[in-house]
Amino acid sequence: MRFTSEQRLDDGVLERRFTLGEIPGILWTPGSASAPAPLILVGHPGGLHQMYPRLVARARHAAAEGFASATIELPWSGDRPRSAAAEEARADLRRALQAGEPVDGGIVDRLVLPLVETAVPEWRDTLDALLPLPEIGDRVGYAGGVIAIGIRLAVVEPRISAALLFAGSFVPRILFEDARQVTIPLQVLLQWDDEGNDRQMALDLFDAFGTTEKTLHANTGGHTGVPQFEGDAGSRFFARHLT
Repeated sequence: MRFTSEQRLDDGVLERRFTLGEIPGILWTPGSASAPAPLILVGHPGGLHQMYPRLVARARHAAAEGFASATIELPWSGDRPRSAAAEEARADLRRALQAGEPVDGGIVDRLVLPLVETAVPEWRDTLDALLPLPEIGDRVGYAGGVIAIGIRLAVVEPRISAALLFAGSFVPRILFEDARQVTIPLQVLLQWDDEGNDRQMALDLFDAFGTTEKTLHANTGGHTGVPQFEGDAGSRFFARHLT
């Protein structure tokens, strides 16, 4: 990992951009931390530049509660090399949604499974690079992002103690088997009127999670209409499990 730039935001949060091999990422740490800060891995659907305003807002909110945050660019997004197969699957998904047709499971598998298989090892490599930093503590959470990636990380990465997942993307049926193996505390956000998500699938997925501590927060509204108070609820969730 190599830090490429840093700046101090107006609330004192230190923002440092880095590259992990060819993968770009950003690390935010609280400005007034007196001890190593618990780390939240901030997931997103790809396009680090476009997502930055939302990501930095989430990171600053977390820093105010004493958490460090880090994110990386997803495979085939942003300035990273493209995948022709992923582009084709994404186009097929878009056509099905625009036509109001059921989304075929084969499309979901072609789009999401390669993403999970590639992104999860990259997130684990990111943890390897970040946890030795003296300002980062040993407690880790995962928040947001493509929910399929969060499911796999919750199963295979023992350093993640809790996850806040956003049920806003399609999940291959094979990952329901992963969901049954999840044992860490979960908080799941569901936008009830999300036009690009299968509500019943999200409810079935929540039911499949194997953990004994799981909470579903369902709110009316579309994909980008998550109420601001859910940010406070997320902070309380991570405070319970990371501090």
